[in-house]
Amino acid sequence: MRRTPPRRGRRTLTGTRAVSRTLSLAAAALAVTLGAGCSSGSPSAHGTPSPDDTSAVAACTKLISYWAKETITGGKWAGLDWEQKGLSNQQYEIMDTIVQNARTEQERHGLGSAKKLIDRQSEQRCTEENGATWSSQNWRPPK
Repeated sequence: MRRTPPRRGRRTLTGTRAVSRTLSLAAAALAVTLGAGCSSGSPSAHGTPSPDDTSAVAACTKLISYWAKETITGGKWAGLDWEQKGLSNQQYEIMDTIVQNARTEQERHGLGSAKKLIDRQSEQRCTEENGATWSSQNWRPPK
């Protein structure tokens, strides 16, 4: 069997030299890729990082605000129980108080004002209670 010589101007790598060269190129590409994603301690070109929307306080605020508004507007799902709404006992108690306050506000100043009150009180109470994630076991109705 006759071997054909490599084309002129083109070098071929065989054996361990080829593997070594391939690994070197792969390592260099990996270093460039990883280096591009690292932070240098300065703000990124995309601006400041977004706040942590998955914190217990943020989740509590969103849940209570949503369900309280559904309750005062008679939304389709307003009649679900606390478990179906994804609320803890503590969150349900907070929501119940906020709904009572919002109904009073709605009678005096209208729906828009009641919704603002809901947002404000939900954020305040959830922050005070650090997300109000108290256990949902042995549920009892709010006072």
